[in-house]
Amino acid sequence: MSVEKQLFSWLVGLALLLPITASAENSRDFGDFVIHYNAMATDMVPPEVARKHRITRSQNRGMINITVLKKVLSSPGQPVHARVEVNARNLAGQGRSIRMREIREGNAIYYIGEFGVANEETLNFDVRARPQGSLESVEVSFSQDFYTQ
Repeated sequence: MSVEKQLFSWLVGLALLLPITASAENSRDFGDFVIHYNAMATDMVPPEVARKHRITRSQNRGMINITVLKKVLSSPGQPVHARVEVNARNLAGQGRSIRMREIREGNAIYYIGEFGVANEETLNFDVRARPQGSLESVEVSFSQDFYTQ
């Protein structure tokens, strides 16, 4: 399967996992790279996907997903390995570092991390990624509301 088809398949699968009311799906362009990021409650992950990727399904758990793509002319981009660090803080200022792990499926590369959430909790995420082959890190910040009931 071509890289483009694998990436499209992964993105379609990811879109099916993300209900509109409970997720953030965004991307940000950084010149040679594009960072895709989203966060959601893990109870929205289908059981077979959760088993495959060792994700704990629960309404009280969140998951962040980061993908780094190198721009390639006439393509959706080439997934690349990156050093990804994520920190989150709630509106009360309580912070947490989220341990990220790399997932590889064919040519697709993405990073996921899990964390606990409370009902009606808003988390502000700070993502720092340094794509392989780049001397500089890129940073993305976004917030996500979680509803557990």
